[in-house]
Amino acid sequence: MILVPDTSVLIDGRITSMIQAGEYKGATIIVPEAVIAELEAQANNGREIGFSGLAELQSLCKMAEEKTIELKFSGIRPSLEQVKLASGGEIDAMIRNIAIENAARFITSDNVQAEVARAKGLDVIYLKPQVTDFVPLGIDQFFDEHTIAVYLKERVPPMAKKGTIADMKLVKIRDAPTSEYELRALAQEILERAKRDPDGFIEVEKRGVTVVQIGSMRIAIARRPFSDGMEITAVRPIVDVTLKDYQKSDIITKRITSEKRGMIIVGAPGSGKTTLAQNVATFLSDSGFVVKTMEAPRELQVPDNITQYTALDGSMTNTADVLLLVRPDFVIFDELRKNEDFSIFADMRLAGIGMVGVIHASGVQDAIQRFSDRVDFSVLPQIINTVIFVKQGVITKVYDIGFAVKVPGGMAGELNIRPVTTVTDHETGELVLDVFRYDGETIVIPVTAPAAAPAAKTGPGPVHFVGQPLVPEKPARQAEPKKESDERPGWKLMEKEIQREIGRYTDGIVDVQMTSDTKAVVYIDDKDVPAAIGKGGKNVSAIVNKIGIGIDIKPRSEFDRQAAQPRGDEEINLGGGIKIQTDKKQLTIIAPGESGRIVDVFAGKEYLFTATVNETGEIVLAKNSSIAQEMIRRYQNNENIRLRPV
Repeated sequence: MILVPDTSVLIDGRITSMIQAGEYKGATIIVPEAVIAELEAQANNGREIGFSGLAELQSLCKMAEEKTIELKFSGIRPSLEQVKLASGGEIDAMIRNIAIENAARFITSDNVQAEVARAKGLDVIYLKPQVTDFVPLGIDQFFDEHTIAVYLKERVPPMAKKGTIADMKLVKIRDAPTSEYELRALAQEILERAKRDPDGFIEVEKRGVTVVQIGSMRIAIARRPFSDGMEITAVRPIVDVTLKDYQKSDIITKRITSEKRGMIIVGAPGSGKTTLAQNVATFLSDSGFVVKTMEAPRELQVPDNITQYTALDGSMTNTADVLLLVRPDFVIFDELRKNEDFSIFADMRLAGIGMVGVIHASGVQDAIQRFSDRVDFSVLPQIINTVIFVKQGVITKVYDIGFAVKVPGGMAGELNIRPVTTVTDHETGELVLDVFRYDGETIVIPVTAPAAAPAAKTGPGPVHFVGQPLVPEKPARQAEPKKESDERPGWKLMEKEIQREIGRYTDGIVDVQMTSDTKAVVYIDDKDVPAAIGKGGKNVSAIVNKIGIGIDIKPRSEFDRQAAQPRGDEEINLGGGIKIQTDKKQLTIIAPGESGRIVDVFAGKEYLFTATVNETGEIVLAKNSSIAQEMIRRYQNNENIRLRPV
């Protein structure tokens, strides 16, 4: 019998075992030079299957020396261009031609190759993948019921991580170091099993590294030049738990089955994130939802009714396109790392699919930072509703994601009111993080707990204006005044941001005056005002939407009139015992005869506002507030400022 094996048979490794079993004893085996070239190219690229095929070829040579078979080599060595075209079938065609020239039986474990060979009229032996009667792998000898991971490296004694997720220890398995020959034998056996076992996959194969998933065990095989020596790392789960075994499982089940269907599971490597994710997937499937997974590599241990997808043509974007056509209720996205992963997660969640993601991070702040760097922070609450933090296999915290327009609490109220994404502790309701835009950057800042309030003091209460925001009470005269930069640091930053935005529409000076936390007046050259406002207010509206505060653009000629306002410490006598006193920060209406009363303030006959005069006979206004500015303008226009008790 004359046999011509292709590359897949040598990589598969079964031909030697079949010869040893006596099935092809005495046969003449012709190995095409194209097969040797393909195996050599794979080995040179650091691919484990290349080394596996060469090892099988060496076993055939040994059998030929023992006269068990006759071994020949035939054909011409393919060119470099033909090797590059191997994926298109160029090498396979050369191998089939050798079988045709020698009238030999063609043996392959590649289904496509078998069908093409039959179409060419060849006598084909197709070795189907084995699905039963698997013996234990050689690497299994290093595992026991307490072993989580095994670390094997040449010239180093085998090590294992044993215990539980909450309490793991690295221990030496034996004193004798592992040899490269031993590791090569283990690697070849692992690859052969991965190709035959329906639960086995070669997930990653690059120069110097191969990652294999066999059942629940993930095995990484590294060799030079990727690593400084041959190494095999095998990891497997040892705990069989369900979602109801977790302490906070009721919170997860309620939120994931409600309208809040965006969830991320956060934790350090080895903390139990993947185990929790697969339990969530199983719970959802058992609850009547259609569940799929996106994994690279596929390592979730889920029921057969949950289909596990990996990167299609090397891209998760292609996988997402398919999933949107499949229309699952939930997708479990294991290990979000690349920018593409975060974009896909956000896109699928906003498309209405329930999403559960897994992120490596040491804390919730790191996880939110990774998300907000890739996705606009303002849509985070629509993408993620719940964050689950896992440590040592235990759910330690559950966080809620919300949205508000406020002064970011993490900056102790010093920044302007703006859109803020909030992260709160689900159980206590305490604010943990604020996410907001600052100087063009997305900031994720922890919110410190507020200090205990000081004991109440007797004295005048705060001034309250009807229909106006609360105005801070004037500090005691004996207290040392704060510096301007300490008083409103957020205003200075906002003024710079407004100057930068408005500066695109004028070559002149841009003067910005913050009148409140949500309002600013901008003065530019008269001729540039129309361009800055834009047709129908388009330009200024875009700036307002971007920075989150109102802007009133005015010509510089009006600013020049403002320059004539009273500056520094100045006191104006209005008559009737009423005075106005100004300094750098405040405008104070002094009316000792009205102390403790509620009064209406008029400019001429026009009502301005209502206020309460404190017990020292003063109404204190921030000098740059709209009310104070209006009073000064009215006074400069020679209008009579007067108070009338209510």
